Amino acid sequence: MSKSLLSLAVTAFVLSGCSLIPDYQRPEAPVAAQFPQGPAYSSAQAPNQAAAEQGWKQFFHDPALQQLIQTALVNNRDLRVAALNIDAYAAQYRIQRADLFPAVSANGSGSRQRVPARSSQTGEAGITSSYSATLGISSYELDLFGRVRSLSEEALQKYFATEEARRTTQISLVASVANAYLTWQADKELLKLTQDTLGAYEQSYKLTSRSNEVGVASALDLSQARTSVENARVALARYTRQVAQDENSLTLLLGTGLPANIASKPLSDDLLSEVPAGLPSDLLQRRPDILQAEYNLKAANANIGAARAALFPSISLTANAGTMSPDLSGLFKGGSGTWSFAPQINIPIFNAGSLRASLDYSKIQKEINVANYEKAIQTGFQEVSDGLAARETYKQQLEAQRGFVAANQDYYRLAERRYRIGVDSNLTFLDAQRQLFSAQQSLITDRLAQLNSEVNLYKALGGGWNEQTAKNEPLKEEAPTLKLF
Repeated sequence: MSKSLLSLAVTAFVLSGCSLIPDYQRPEAPVAAQFPQGPAYSSAQAPNQAAAEQGWKQFFHDPALQQLIQTALVNNRDLRVAALNIDAYAAQYRIQRADLFPAVSANGSGSRQRVPARSSQTGEAGITSSYSATLGISSYELDLFGRVRSLSEEALQKYFATEEARRTTQISLVASVANAYLTWQADKELLKLTQDTLGAYEQSYKLTSRSNEVGVASALDLSQARTSVENARVALARYTRQVAQDENSLTLLLGTGLPANIASKPLSDDLLSEVPAGLPSDLLQRRPDILQAEYNLKAANANIGAARAALFPSISLTANAGTMSPDLSGLFKGGSGTWSFAPQINIPIFNAGSLRASLDYSKIQKEINVANYEKAIQTGFQEVSDGLAARETYKQQLEAQRGFVAANQDYYRLAERRYRIGVDSNLTFLDAQRQLFSAQQSLITDRLAQLNSEVNLYKALGGGWNEQTAKNEPLKEEAPTLKLF
């Protein structure tokens, strides 16, 4: 008996190296080898440091924004859920991996039963007793064709994918906090501009009203001046609402209230660093969403091995050894030993094509994950290309817009002087006021759009991850250690 068991163990060990998982080959990246070139793109590249290697504290120069990002990384609920998902998938991997090993259990039992005379073989009533203690394994599958190992590999790759999903969440959170903060600052500047402009409009309306009373200004001039005042009041209400809503959005992202007395820098300051774009191939190693898609592809590839192995026979073992006695006192005495060995083989013969369909399904799932992986690469390439185009064109647009504001300021000063000395009518002066207000609004809006595009480019290049956070932060920079037992 012992030789048979030894032979079976050796055979199982030899066959345990068998795996039906297809050899994994990374799909070719369906994008060009270089980012687009042309008038919309800058020809200068700075290859000294990749975006993913540049921490967010290096990229964002505003201390107030750094403080808000730090707070969000500690308190944001989406990031907390992403971190907990990692622990959940790590636990699932440990559960699946445990199937590679036999589960050993100990069992003790005892029973006493009165047997009536009519049911007794001796014709007399009596009491029977039985006690046992066993140690054994139950339904342990010999992984001859690698089905269990394939499922374990699938669970491991899904765990890795979840870690990359957490990184994606963190990068998105950093970018979201930055964009929300910049929008908040822009709306506050627009609110301040509107308040100042409304004061100027109201002063102009008072002057026009007095001129109308003495017959110098017409009713049309007075109506035009009032129109400007009311239009500024509409803008004032709109920006007041937007500032309040911006604060609410930031509070949600931070997971806690806004700090009091934030010392913010104006939008015109140097708020961001410029990051190099590198090459499209860098995205394969830098962007966590692409890495997540590849891990999901590897998991689907491993699942094909499990589906293939299900087509072959499977062997499971149940065995135990122990003692048995009719008396509790004799349970561990000599001669009370007992054992049982019950191997079971399952050979699939006819299942109406279910196993074959499962294999086909796993192959289709792999093709879906290939498409998702390629789409992730294309999406990253498009986002970086858009960011590079926005970088250069926004520089040109802002330069032109600043010139436009300066020209409108000159127009406003000339119109005001000519109106004061009576050369031009009030309509020209009001037109100059409106154009200057509109140009100043556009300058703030364009500056916000430029900053948002830089933040989005930083995110598209995989930046926003490589930065140590507070000591009490529940997240770690490196991948968590898997505890297998």
